[in-house]
Amino acid sequence: MQDDQFQFAASMSATAEHGALLRTARKAQGMTLQDAAQRTRIPMRTLEALELGEWDRAGAGVFVRGQLRSYGRLLGLDTSGWMEEAPAVEPPKLVSHQRTPMAQRFVDEIGRKLVYVVITLTIGIPVWLMATRSPVATLPGETASLEVPKTAASTPAQSAAPAQHAPESQPRQAVAMASMAPVPGQAGVPAAALSIRFDGESWMQAYAPDGSVIEKGLVKAGESRSFASGQLGRITLGNASQLHVEHAGQAVDLTPYIRSDVARFAVSSDGTPGSVSN
Repeated sequence: MQDDQFQFAASMSATAEHGALLRTARKAQGMTLQDAAQRTRIPMRTLEALELGEWDRAGAGVFVRGQLRSYGRLLGLDTSGWMEEAPAVEPPKLVSHQRTPMAQRFVDEIGRKLVYVVITLTIGIPVWLMATRSPVATLPGETASLEVPKTAASTPAQSAAPAQHAPESQPRQAVAMASMAPVPGQAGVPAAALSIRFDGESWMQAYAPDGSVIEKGLVKAGESRSFASGQLGRITLGNASQLHVEHAGQAVDLTPYIRSDVARFAVSSDGTPGSVSN
């Protein structure tokens, strides 16, 4: 037990020593953590963990090794001898597969083919029936109205008969015109007052105007958040260099609100960002 504690303490001191070398080399080149993160494309909090010697917090072993190589290459340091202190890489777990008997495989293959045949018939038969039907359906009530009486021109009295039914055609014409009137569409949903897209892993603290917490915690890369007018009172966003904020569809410049890659700003009732009052 004491030997394990001694080895853990030695590993911690070694990682802390390596981290101090990284920090010293970076400062000697006049480079900030934000500059190093942009040039290596490694999150700034990960570089900070490497410089503090907290390599377990930087991620899995395989990622820490790659990050050390990239960071050392940027600073001109040989980090190949530091890999022993990096978190161990767990070997892949081997999963045993049971061999399927020949008869079982034959039954499974027949079953899959039968399913394919059933699906094909289920889709194909309705399509065939629709294709063989007449494309134009004749309404039985309208057939007689389209036929011209053969004795329509035999007598003047009969030729004047259709004029007596002329007024009845006016209501039908009015109904047809009313049915062709356009139906007003539903009003569109208004766009969000403030929207945030997280291009990298970050964290956020969102508060309502009354000070109650709306959301607080880590946010994964690729996620987004949208807030309606009057929903937000103030918000704090970590890893601000990996964020894209829009107000009413227009991009918002977070530079005035960023300190140490953390953006803090108040939000008005219409979603406009502003400085946080002390």
